[in-house]
Amino acid sequence: MNLLPTKADLDDALAAPLKNLVSGITVAIVALPLALAFGLASGMGAEAGITTAIIAGALAAIFGGSRLQVSGPTGAMTVVLVPIFKDFGASGVLFVGLISGALLVAIALLKVGEHVHRLPTSLIEGFTAGIAVIITIQQFPYLDGWLQAVFGLSVTAAILLGQKLWPRLPFAFILVVLATILADLTEMKLARIGELPSTIGTWNLDFLSQGDWLQLIPSALAVTILAALESLLSAKVADRMRGGGEHHDANKELFGQGIANLVVPFFGGVPATAALARTAVNVRAGATAKSSALIHSVVLAGVVLFAAPLVAKIPLAALAGVLLATTAHMVKPRELWHIARISWLDAIVMVATFVATVALNLISGVIVGLILALTLRKTKLGRISRTYPVVDEAETLGD
Repeated sequence: MNLLPTKADLDDALAAPLKNLVSGITVAIVALPLALAFGLASGMGAEAGITTAIIAGALAAIFGGSRLQVSGPTGAMTVVLVPIFKDFGASGVLFVGLISGALLVAIALLKVGEHVHRLPTSLIEGFTAGIAVIITIQQFPYLDGWLQAVFGLSVTAAILLGQKLWPRLPFAFILVVLATILADLTEMKLARIGELPSTIGTWNLDFLSQGDWLQLIPSALAVTILAALESLLSAKVADRMRGGGEHHDANKELFGQGIANLVVPFFGGVPATAALARTAVNVRAGATAKSSALIHSVVLAGVVLFAAPLVAKIPLAALAGVLLATTAHMVKPRELWHIARISWLDAIVMVATFVATVALNLISGVIVGLILALTLRKTKLGRISRTYPVVDEAETLGD
């Protein structure tokens, strides 16, 4: 089993350069506000989010097993990282990322990849809905006060309306730009991102002296499981969107995610995973090779190096608005209703997973869903669906 990039990978990456240039720029425009928002929401700051999108995004593309995947910080991962940051600080988050990277590489070498994503759709949908609720709650502090609330919710409403009318336009990016200009011109008293270094991360080994590393093992396991599930689900959906026999290498994909998470902590980045919505944008924009994801990272690096002062002016309420729009795309009522109608067994698994995810934590949600699914399988669970959700044409951001 060869998990390293080959000459064939290089030749493939150089194919159709114009198509992949266009798709890379397109997905970078969508990724920019999300990377900033997820970095901020994790507690690590906007700089950590953009650093992750650049470095982890590039490494996961180079070493990963999907030609279409785009990786970086995601909403689901943010939910896991918030309590780690609260209890152990930035060094705890970085250390967890490092351990997670090593574990992902290990399970790739053990060829576990092809088995990880065999989960029923009902569990996945309940899990995703739970994440959406948690992300929504996390935005409340940034919408404290009538001005912040009106400003942020207006951004959310404008994004959702715009994407309904013109689904192919990058409204998250457009609205963040317009909101920043409006806040500047009217001199609104809104909290901003603040000064960002005009460099891509800072080499740092201090987190290796983390004294609570044993206490961080459960968190690292949670991050590893989530990264594996989210990445392989995203790759599966990308294959189906692309068609034509497109097929990812599950073990190689986990290896790529592992390499990305092994490296990015040394530059202050948060744990990364594949991002389903950004991957979907990439596919719809015409991507055919890994070069598209690499171009996405290069474009984001250009923003950091040459436009950091402009990014610093973005209101935090605007990014909260982007994340609220994200949660609206994560939950698909028609999909939930369809699953519930097909089988009451699916409905039970979905609701139980959702409740456990919100009331306990993400990994508990998955464990509860799995235990319940396996228990019901002993009776009549053969009918539980394992199909993967179709990405809506209007969904241009979701994580």
